[in-house]
Amino acid sequence: MIGVGLIGYGLGGRVFHAPFVAATPGMELRAVVSCDAAKVHADLPGMAVAPDVATLLSRADIDLVVVSSPDALHAEHALAAIAAGKHVLVDKPFATSLDDARAMVAAADRAGVVLTAFQNRRWDADFLTLQRLIADGALGDIVQFESRFDRWRPTAPAIWKEARQGGAWFDLGPHLADQALRLFGRPDAITADIATFRGGAPAPDWFHVVLHYPNCRAILHSSKLAADHSLRFAVHGTGGSWIKHGLDTQEPAILAGMAPSDPAFGLDPSRGHYTAAEDPAARQPTDNERGDYAGFWRALAESLGGRGENPVPAGEALQVMEVLEAGLHSARERRTIAL
Repeated sequence: MIGVGLIGYGLGGRVFHAPFVAATPGMELRAVVSCDAAKVHADLPGMAVAPDVATLLSRADIDLVVVSSPDALHAEHALAAIAAGKHVLVDKPFATSLDDARAMVAAADRAGVVLTAFQNRRWDADFLTLQRLIADGALGDIVQFESRFDRWRPTAPAIWKEARQGGAWFDLGPHLADQALRLFGRPDAITADIATFRGGAPAPDWFHVVLHYPNCRAILHSSKLAADHSLRFAVHGTGGSWIKHGLDTQEPAILAGMAPSDPAFGLDPSRGHYTAAEDPAARQPTDNERGDYAGFWRALAESLGGRGENPVPAGEALQVMEVLEAGLHSARERRTIAL
């Protein structure tokens, strides 16, 4: 049994981590670091609540530490867990700088522990569907890939996440960048425009980023002032186009109280539409794959048990951090940055 310790019980800890640890065979959540024990016990009666990270790391029954603390603490907490000999899962963003991310990876290599990044959006229903379409050859050679996370949140709430370093680019950008890297690999260059449009917003709330590939452009976009925010993917290739509206349903399902084991969990009712190059007038609905955030956790359990590969190797987390940091430089210097 893999004993799990969770640092932080905000949205990440409560929605993306604790329920899936409980649903993963061979894993058991044994302690949570939180300053609000009542909040933890409302969901997890009887759970051990540690007052600080050092207390959690001193426990011999903790094998894996999940870092779901505020971004600025990711590197500090990950390095402390690695020094304590624990395997580590870090929420996004992996770190707030590429230098910190490299230090984390180097420390894990020296300690011989598993270090992974929580890139759950690889297991979104729509992204799994897109991967299937590409593998089947339906889209041919991709020439334009547009991936969007838009919102309608015209007023910035007074929470730390709205003021995070890098703003929306370090909040939603890690998901979009990771998916693009999974599909196309490391880009040749990046051109980024990052801006703040909401009055009083403490950090950027809009970005438009282009990843340059030899025969393709990947467009990553997010706005918090999009009244119509349904478009998720627009992918065009020599074999056809695929357009998808609507976000993956797994996060709202957990928030609504659905368990990952529920037969309806991961089903996305918003089908995309495929248009074949040989018949542009015809639009065909495409069935979605089932979303499977639990797949990340099953793979991680297999990896920690020596029976499989790390589902998100630390080297892939470094590639995402490279793109994020280069995006900041591109936006600040108003030029294309070679990678």
